[in-house]
Amino acid sequence: MDVTPLVRDAGTKIVLVVMDGLGGFADADHGTELEEADTPNLDRLAAEGCTGLGEPVGPGITPGSGPGHLGLFGYDPLEYELGRGALSAAGLDVELKPGDVAARGNLATLDDAGNVVDRRAGRIPDDEAAEVVDRLRDGVDIAGIEVALVPEAQHRVLVVLRGEGLDARVSDTDPQATGVPPLSPEAKAPEAERAAEVVAEFDSQVRKLLAGEPKANALLLRGFDSHRELPSMHQRYGLTPAAVAIYPMYRGIARLVGMEVLPKAADLDGQVAQLKEHWDRFDYFFLHHKYTDSAGEDGDFDRKVAAIETLDAVVPAIVDLGPDVVVVTGDHATPSQMAAHSWHPVPALMWGERVGRDGTERFGERWCAGGALGLRPTKDLMPIALAAAGRLAKYGA
Repeated sequence: MDVTPLVRDAGTKIVLVVMDGLGGFADADHGTELEEADTPNLDRLAAEGCTGLGEPVGPGITPGSGPGHLGLFGYDPLEYELGRGALSAAGLDVELKPGDVAARGNLATLDDAGNVVDRRAGRIPDDEAAEVVDRLRDGVDIAGIEVALVPEAQHRVLVVLRGEGLDARVSDTDPQATGVPPLSPEAKAPEAERAAEVVAEFDSQVRKLLAGEPKANALLLRGFDSHRELPSMHQRYGLTPAAVAIYPMYRGIARLVGMEVLPKAADLDGQVAQLKEHWDRFDYFFLHHKYTDSAGEDGDFDRKVAAIETLDAVVPAIVDLGPDVVVVTGDHATPSQMAAHSWHPVPALMWGERVGRDGTERFGERWCAGGALGLRPTKDLMPIALAAAGRLAKYGA
């Protein structure tokens, strides 16, 4: 349902806290990372509020970070489809012009047989990655095509192709697996044949230029996209929203839905300080915590637990600011057992004076399964939060 006609300004504030990749699954050896973590502050919010499980896209569907976040902001990810390239460009303040093709690149390590050994080149440090990108900028030369390469963080690189006759409907070269070679780019539509040829030539030149590099000797591409415009959160919900995020991609998706992206903080404490500094200027805050996802992707159970506990420690400072509604959840699951995104539902809690409370006493997947929010599409959390904040009028007479 489109809630825009029901929106009203109640002068209330909502805080959405996203632990990236929060979800997981219990196995014979232990509970999920969230269940095993020591989270007294999140448990208190769960006990005083309502909990449930969210499906970012649909049953059995493994979401990317883009669809996962769009759902959290109340945008149906099946209606609003964004490629990783467009998100990265927005996060880096790179303006995409109509006809540009952008992709998210991963510096990666291939073995002598050409198979992927490490999709993230050992999470190569920023300074080393910048040197590699500089070499590619100087060396890649494709007739009739302007190539822009912009480092994001560690292994992540934005790639923008500009030229006549390009279409973004090209398949990924990133196999998102190890022990196999990069994929060949293929056109998903006849209009994208030229772009697929350009991507194949780009890949060939990159591998020649990086031959002999110990860490980064390839650049895997995914999420091809072009210029995008979305209706803003102010248009849809009457909100004045702000984003407190460190990583470029998440700053980018926030910018695409009309949030003001606050200056990049150094760490989580800095992010909370930004909330406090800008509290009076906005009525909706999105705070993004990346490190749960990074640990899950590395298959590091203990580090993911620690990242959850780090977030838990700042919850009292967020609550002390006086939000009317707090939502804590994730954009998708990244179980450390799989070292990858997965389809598992994501735990969610909502806290506030008018949220109500259920019988859940702790924040974790198996406890949230019995919560009052139920198992629902993630996109439904936004209208529920708006209603709990008094921002939706009655429907009908």
